[in-house]
Amino acid sequence: MIQLGQYPPPLRTIAHISDTHFLADGRKLYDAVDTAANLERVLAQLEGSEIRPDALVFTGDLADLGESGAYRALRSSVEPVADRLGAALIWVMGNHDERDRFAAELFDEAPTDAPQDRVHDLDGLRVIALDTSVPGYHHGSLSDAQLDWLRGVLSAPTRYGSIIALHHPPMPTPLLWAMEMLELHGQDRLASVIEGTDVRGILGGHLHYSGHSTFAGVPVSVAAATCYTLDLSAQGRLLSGVDGGHSMTIVHVYDDRLVHSVIPIGAHPEVTAFSNEYRARIESMSFAERLDMFSSKSSSFNVMNDEE
Repeated sequence: MIQLGQYPPPLRTIAHISDTHFLADGRKLYDAVDTAANLERVLAQLEGSEIRPDALVFTGDLADLGESGAYRALRSSVEPVADRLGAALIWVMGNHDERDRFAAELFDEAPTDAPQDRVHDLDGLRVIALDTSVPGYHHGSLSDAQLDWLRGVLSAPTRYGSIIALHHPPMPTPLLWAMEMLELHGQDRLASVIEGTDVRGILGGHLHYSGHSTFAGVPVSVAAATCYTLDLSAQGRLLSGVDGGHSMTIVHVYDDRLVHSVIPIGAHPEVTAFSNEYRARIESMSFAERLDMFSSKSSSFNVMNDEE
């Protein structure tokens, strides 16, 4: 595909998915939400698209109760899709997850209560899975040992830089006051480790809605949950979870920036479209011809489509 604009193709692509909240034995969350079916729709839409990610990154709360059966069900659902896409699979701990079963069921490792921090190399792009969970609690924190480990990892830059994937995003939640009780503690300590390194972005979950911010000069992107999302405009509620508004975020990594695109999940009525048959015609044109045909408001192409 030829380059039409000022930017070259991205160097790497990541599908960012979060908060699956699986339960064992096919049980529904709150006896209402089929979390497995919701994720299947996300994965089917991704696989049926032309997006070919280098990695699938799941930013925590993978299993609602940390059950072994839930992790096994999640793994059996996701691994075949990742294999068909040729994508690496990156799991991140959340506050609903349990470290021993997380390690045993997703990584085939011996059960452990140690933080589940890992480094993944996407052919020059470093993705750091950082465990912000606190055993027995829902807020987030990082120990001195974890920060020392992260400092050591970031001491040597990589070709395309680093992305940190964690569960508790270091950002304010102005539309969700109650979430302040469950935020990542000691954020200034994390900022002191990240500043001046090759960290180019932070991917998070936890909030159950999409959001963007900056932290230590680095962009932060939160992916909405696939289980249920929060209605931030609901009245008379500290929070209102709804089985709708699901999405995934696609992260494109360029040499000098990241681009985050939120993709809603589900089929919706198509009101206008241009098919792929235009691609060959566009590629055969010169830059000036493309401007005359597709940018000019008076071109036959635009006049025809405006009349329709």
